[in-house]
Amino acid sequence: MLLEVENLVKRYGDKTVVDGLSFKLAQGAIGCLLGPSGCGKTTVLRLIAGFDDLSEGEIRIAGQTMSRRGSTLPPERRQIGMVFQDYALFPHLNVQDNIGFGLHGLAPAARAARVAEMLALVNLSEAAHAFAHELSGGQQQRVALARALAPRPRLLLMDEPFSNLDVELRERLSLEVRDILKREGATAILVTHDQHEAFAIADEIGIMQDGHIQQWDTPYNLYHQPVNRFVADFVGQGVLLPGTVLNQNHIEIELGILEGVFPAECQRGCPVDVLLRPDDVVHDDASPMLAQVMHKAFRGAHILYTLRLPGGGTVLSLVPSHHNHALGEKIGIRLIVDHVVAFPRR
Repeated sequence: MLLEVENLVKRYGDKTVVDGLSFKLAQGAIGCLLGPSGCGKTTVLRLIAGFDDLSEGEIRIAGQTMSRRGSTLPPERRQIGMVFQDYALFPHLNVQDNIGFGLHGLAPAARAARVAEMLALVNLSEAAHAFAHELSGGQQQRVALARALAPRPRLLLMDEPFSNLDVELRERLSLEVRDILKREGATAILVTHDQHEAFAIADEIGIMQDGHIQQWDTPYNLYHQPVNRFVADFVGQGVLLPGTVLNQNHIEIELGILEGVFPAECQRGCPVDVLLRPDDVVHDDASPMLAQVMHKAFRGAHILYTLRLPGGGTVLSLVPSHHNHALGEKIGIRLIVDHVVAFPRR
């Protein structure tokens, strides 16, 4: 493992901001700390960078201890690159000089070769002599990324790197950044509150709440196999429908009987709440099971319908937009649930 964060604790006076947090990241992997504002994710990034001292725990990079209680290796000795929210480009330097800023230890020829390599990597070779104010927001972000990667850091840290960009650019640049990091073979940690960014970039994601990681997993597993209600609610969209455990492999809900593996503490007759995602509820005109359209959100290729069931429950369904139904209309639905997730009823 390149990065090991073990039982991390950070206190400011009587307030504990990070509490017993642990995760590992392999060489070449992209990790993400994802959570709401105030959950402690940026504090974790600062502790990894060496900007703050930890209260308890240990941080190791490539097997070397960076931080433990009473001992913190300075940031400049950690071989860590940083990409900040505001890009922090030098306005008096052009693009190639910004990228080469941290390469003064190299011979001129080696420095020029590395700068040219990074310009090509981020597709800005033609903008080498431009200044920051002459670039778009997306171009500035790519310059900041190239500058951080140029010295070949062991680890790259990115703090809300796309928050200043509009939504369309943010989504496109997220994919570009992942491609750049993978081509460079970089190991990176991203901090964000935007799950679309996290899913677009990261191999592994830690969902944070109140200084804890609730689940560290792949984007696929976070969406389809959340370990608790907080993760289920924070990642993606969905609703919880009441159900009853029939046996260890079957649960009955209003829409029928689902087959899966359920909480061991739930025996026959145990009340549970079952998570249904919009892609679990399929529109089918031939189905005898009907639901009433209560709300619709047009999303281009799809419409997200909010549907009321005969028993009063509500589900979401993502339907191709050529099925344009009116509010109040009843439509046929059926379930395709590959991952049944149920939580004991509170």
